[in-house]
Amino acid sequence: MRALSNPAKKSTARTGKSPNRTAVQLVPVQNFAAVSPSRGAAFAILERVEAGSAHSDDLLHGPGMAALSVADRNLATALVLGVLRWQIALDARMVPLLQRPDHALDSPVATALRLGAFQLLHMDRIPPHAALSESVELVRAAGHGHAAGMVNAILRKLQRQPPAKPRLYESTEQFAERLAHPGWLVDRWVRTYGRTAALAICEHDQHEPEPGGLFAAEEAAFPMDDGSRLVAELAAASVAAPKRIWDCCAAPGGKTLVLAARHPAADLLATDVHPRRAESLAKRLEAAAPNVRVAQADAACLPATDGPFDLILCDVPCSGTGTLGRNPEIKERLRPSDLARQAQRQREILSAALARLAPGGRLLYSTCSLEPEENEQVIDAVLSTQSGVVPVPLDAAAERLAASGLLAAPDALGPLLREGRLRTLPGVGFHGDGFFAVLLERLS
Repeated sequence: MRALSNPAKKSTARTGKSPNRTAVQLVPVQNFAAVSPSRGAAFAILERVEAGSAHSDDLLHGPGMAALSVADRNLATALVLGVLRWQIALDARMVPLLQRPDHALDSPVATALRLGAFQLLHMDRIPPHAALSESVELVRAAGHGHAAGMVNAILRKLQRQPPAKPRLYESTEQFAERLAHPGWLVDRWVRTYGRTAALAICEHDQHEPEPGGLFAAEEAAFPMDDGSRLVAELAAASVAAPKRIWDCCAAPGGKTLVLAARHPAADLLATDVHPRRAESLAKRLEAAAPNVRVAQADAACLPATDGPFDLILCDVPCSGTGTLGRNPEIKERLRPSDLARQAQRQREILSAALARLAPGGRLLYSTCSLEPEENEQVIDAVLSTQSGVVPVPLDAAAERLAASGLLAAPDALGPLLREGRLRTLPGVGFHGDGFFAVLLERLS
């Protein structure tokens, strides 16, 4: 199904790796009274995301949003994430209503249409006249007054359409479109995990992330997704008393905090390749984890003076397809060709990290991707070139974690381990993000 507009090609790297905050400028309006601050902010953010100049999470938590009231911030956030989450399905509903369905709309016009359509179809508490009128005013305010009549007509047609009747059976293409996922991506999940799991993943992605229940309530000191924390806890539990630890792609630092808390006596190095992320990482860890040394460095070429390490967490940048519930714009950015590019970088980082692993030391490789190219295939490719490195089942680390009292249910980890490797699937017996992890050991 064609999209309303042709967005710029954007980076597909996992958004959770970027802690930078960017100011948001409210959309300039000719008559401010005609557009609410929340819709103006949502429009501005969506335009920035569409242009590929920023990530929604950074913008929604940036200083520009502080100018809004709490109510306006909440509505702006709901509008931004809702449009991004449902954009594919919204476009599928509106493209047939255009006079020229094969003609891409200007980005501001498409954004205003999506905002209006999302409110009409998914926000019962928003009066339809407000969704219609403010979408029209947003187009005018953005300098596209010639399209105001078309926006009004399309949204009114959409409003008059009867609800779609449930199908007795949906093809993969049909449920991918209904649940606003790229068909090519869902096809992959069907082949890899089966139709039932693929459908559950898509349904999970279309809801706001909820607090997980994997860890005990009294152990909620680390504000992070259950899947992300589980990776860090398994890494920490994989070595009894490491003297030297390296978190090689550490920003924004949540997993580093777990490692520092579990091994306070260890010399812990946390690195990130991006200067701003490394700076933010250092500020976050300065007081909370004084045993951590932060450096801006490319994990693929760490200075020779560092290492060897007894424990390495290699949580590499990836496509982030396991995090679509909290990073919905990835669905618009990702292309099949991106997976090979990500995998090449992942192989480089893993190979370099293994070279820094001490004899008897262990490395946990992890991603928040559901794609085999970034997970099993990376491991297989790197191990085929390495001597003296072997995979180690995560079962023993999981047992130590279960015995630690950190988990709400000690037997919860069993279903998440397959052949000694961690695989969490969003919505498939797990409420957190999708993660993959495998433990490797350098023989003495």
